[in-house]
Amino acid sequence: METSAAAGKPVQITVMDGYDLKGTKGDTPVTFVRAEFNNVALGDSSKVTVSSEGTAKYNFTSSFDFTSEGTNTLDDLAHKPVFLTVFEVLPKEKKQKEEKTVILGQAVVDLLPLLEGECTFEIMTPLHPIIGSPLENLRPGAKCCLEVTVSVSEALLTTAQILGGNLVKVTLEAAYSVPEIFGTTGPPQNYMVGLQLPTIGEKDCAIFFKNGTLKLGGEKEYVPRPKKWPIANILAPGAQYIPDSFITGGPFVEEDGELNCPEDKDFRNQAETLKKRIVWDFESRCYLDPPAVANFQKRIADCRFWPVEITRVPVAPVSKGKSTKVDKGDDDGQVFFHGVAYVNMVPLLYPGVKRIRGAFRVYPYLDGPVYEKTKCLFSLFHDVGHQNKLGNVPGINSPLAKPILTKIVKEEKPPREKDTVRKLSSIKSQSSDNPLEGEVPLYQNAEGQQYVEAGTYLLLEIELEKALVPKRLPEELASRVKEMIPPRPALVRRTGGAQKAVDDYHAQIQNIATAILEEYHKMFGKELTSGKDLDNQTLENHKCQLNYELNCSGKYFAFKEQLKSKPDETQTAAVATSTTSEQLRLFAYEAQVNEDFPLATVYYEERLVRDNQNLEHWLDYGSFCLLTNDILKAQECFRKALSLNQTNIDSLLLCGLVAIMLEHYEEAEIFFEDATCLEPTNVVAWTLLGLFYEIQNNDIRMEMAFHEAAKQLNARLAKEKSTAETVDVEGKLESSLTALGVVIASPSKGDIPQGLGDDISMLDEFLEEPPKPQSETVEHQKSVLLPQDLIPIRRNSKSFCLSKETSKKASPGVSQRPSTIFMETTRFLMKVNAVQYVHRVLAHELLHPQGGPSCEYYLVLAEIHLLKKDFAKAEEYIHAASQMDYLNPNVWGLKGHHFYLSGNHAEAKECYERTLSFVVDAAEMHFIYLRLGSIYLEEGENEKAKNTYLLACKKSPSCLTWLGVGIACYRLEELTEAEDALSEANAMNNYNAEVWAYLTLVCLKAGRQLEAEQSYKYTLKLKLKDEALLKEIHMVQDMVGFGDPSF
Repeated sequence: METSAAAGKPVQITVMDGYDLKGTKGDTPVTFVRAEFNNVALGDSSKVTVSSEGTAKYNFTSSFDFTSEGTNTLDDLAHKPVFLTVFEVLPKEKKQKEEKTVILGQAVVDLLPLLEGECTFEIMTPLHPIIGSPLENLRPGAKCCLEVTVSVSEALLTTAQILGGNLVKVTLEAAYSVPEIFGTTGPPQNYMVGLQLPTIGEKDCAIFFKNGTLKLGGEKEYVPRPKKWPIANILAPGAQYIPDSFITGGPFVEEDGELNCPEDKDFRNQAETLKKRIVWDFESRCYLDPPAVANFQKRIADCRFWPVEITRVPVAPVSKGKSTKVDKGDDDGQVFFHGVAYVNMVPLLYPGVKRIRGAFRVYPYLDGPVYEKTKCLFSLFHDVGHQNKLGNVPGINSPLAKPILTKIVKEEKPPREKDTVRKLSSIKSQSSDNPLEGEVPLYQNAEGQQYVEAGTYLLLEIELEKALVPKRLPEELASRVKEMIPPRPALVRRTGGAQKAVDDYHAQIQNIATAILEEYHKMFGKELTSGKDLDNQTLENHKCQLNYELNCSGKYFAFKEQLKSKPDETQTAAVATSTTSEQLRLFAYEAQVNEDFPLATVYYEERLVRDNQNLEHWLDYGSFCLLTNDILKAQECFRKALSLNQTNIDSLLLCGLVAIMLEHYEEAEIFFEDATCLEPTNVVAWTLLGLFYEIQNNDIRMEMAFHEAAKQLNARLAKEKSTAETVDVEGKLESSLTALGVVIASPSKGDIPQGLGDDISMLDEFLEEPPKPQSETVEHQKSVLLPQDLIPIRRNSKSFCLSKETSKKASPGVSQRPSTIFMETTRFLMKVNAVQYVHRVLAHELLHPQGGPSCEYYLVLAEIHLLKKDFAKAEEYIHAASQMDYLNPNVWGLKGHHFYLSGNHAEAKECYERTLSFVVDAAEMHFIYLRLGSIYLEEGENEKAKNTYLLACKKSPSCLTWLGVGIACYRLEELTEAEDALSEANAMNNYNAEVWAYLTLVCLKAGRQLEAEQSYKYTLKLKLKDEALLKEIHMVQDMVGFGDPSF
């Protein structure tokens, strides 16, 4: 295939002028310039005398021919510069036959712009002085440089090559923690590293880094530091550095390779500061044409790991007579300390990724493990005898074809006995799950094993000019989301409230009165204008006739309906002002957990009626719809939430989850990708994106998403740890717990309810307690309104972390495990009732290196089976959780729920009491109080029930909590307190038939007939389902002789 439309065309290098030049024999020396490329001299300029200002006008043009194959290829242009050496011509001395010259300096011209599609470019390249040159001592402000122009007649690359090709830059920084046997004394050694990359079609380019510098350690390599050309024999020290190219380093936890975990910090610091290292700091480049780019992608997907070899070769002078004997079979003996690092290249297939940098461990080079990991059949150093080529032509990237290499190995190097042993024994290693564990005998590469013992690793970087897999821009994703879900314009809020409802009611009365007066005047206006006084009988007759007329015409009914709607609005407004949105959420949650889904729907929709511009209302309702398996309704809710705020992460994630459920995979990918773009540090967003790719069987992108999620989680945990170390935890623990609403101490198991005091005035104290500040109320309600009460879904919260620390101090046996990306995602999925995906996430948790079965893991499984009413499985998982963390209050709380739902109230009571006896609260206490209080009422322990419900009222008051207090007080014959509590319950929900029933009983016992009859009427109207309670009301009515308005 032809690689360029400009193949065989000359590349011209023109040196125009030199500035601030200076000679050894004076300030106006005679100089000339020599141009070199690819170890070939291109020519010398004419001799030019430097002016007194230090300027020399060379106007010298040289050229070389660019060819598609052979010498001076695109790959040569990519990593080899043009060297411009300035010579000074010394004056001839007596009897001197030839002119003597000395080198003043050397300049470097990078030809990379030609590979970027440019035809001409100009630069002012610095002229670097050689050691001892007069250019080392220039006047202040002087910049010795050459003005150079590089041009071609037409672009070297076609448009297709520019768009489809790529440029790879490989930077080898150093090998750290090398074996101790490496020393600066003894025979000189050449430390080399090599790897292969596809370059033109199916051909490979072997990249070598030679002449590494062995350092004994003692200080870190400074950053930023310049990268060097991978070329030997550069005359001027400054010319070895690539212009505008630096090694910048960075935090090791953000690297892509190995040894990037927090536990590796100490080893990395020691290796990069104190231990021996070999430093290269070389950058080599390789051009990939479009077929090579496709081949590169395919090989990464097929092999994943890339072998990077390292070796040490003695530097020995070779005499002319022995130069031809190197290939006679002794070349294997020239390769020592042969090791290999396995570089995971898969991140380069991640969308938008152009660079990987990291540390990669070095292992002994063994054919079996290398083939198993990389599918590479030969070694750059061992099998082909590259050390001979490297010795002759140092620092050159030589294109090689695999078939040719294999043929050379077969024809010129027949296998010897030790090679056969190595090949056979390597076959066994291919059946191992981990070829690096070394079941292959170490005697095959004992020197290479020293890399493992020393902990040697290579620090290198591979960078692409363009990402192999393009990433959609955030603007594109936002546009796609906007197309699917147009933004919803904000509605103008209407003024309202109780006062407006009363004012409207009064205004309606005035309007109706005015209409009635007008009707009266029409009927009897003449009599009123006569001036006669009307007696009472006449007025009574007028009234009767007016009523008759209004009834016959239907106006009476119309007026009544108009007036009737206003009291309803007034009552609704009054209720609206007495219950907040968060309280309605609690009421809906109570109904949801009690499986009263119609009532829960009423509360969720009531929140939307009050404020349909609040996206939290839509998200909560949508999560409830997921629980009831109404996927389409959930999709509608989540999309409306996203239309209100198209940058809300939860809305995007939930839209993505529902899209997967409905098999709208393209939409799901857009939602998840947009979430990661808007909030790149969101662990759950990355994890859900990974789960989506797993469903799509896209393993590479799944790995990418999980890797990014783990990276963000580790960064967050490291930041939290750093912050925690600066805080005196012991001095502030108690105040922190108090501020978070955690109970510092609680009474013993036997005296739990009595711990609040037996004096009945406690009820009045709670009833008359002033309301909490708004911020405290909202924050606390957030902690009790999570949609899953049976699992510790808030373990990542600050309160849970502090609680666990306290629990751990009290009980040394309690284990604590760092969070993982999958458990964080599990908490989110349980919170939004997306239980369909929990098993898939937990499967990853089992396989995660830091995961596995944990107390929280088993609690989540138990919760799922409780939702399914699979009590046997739930009990099994609860037992497993208790075995792992016996003192976890969440375990006992969930155990109590299991017994309660399965009908074993005696065991449930014991578990709930055990939960309340802990120093710290369980993750969800609301239903523990409610269910424990109901058990106390069943067993007649009314005082305990009362105090337990009061605890619930103080933490998260609701209709049910106050109803419990009212029932307990009624059973204790404390009628005044019972009426107060029932009134609180009625104010929060005046549609609860049980509240009206107990108000009926209280009014009957108190002898208040009118209130008793009204309460009883509402009890029947709301269809009380408790037959026993209804029978009790009838019995009390018979006893007192009133209360039933039907008689």
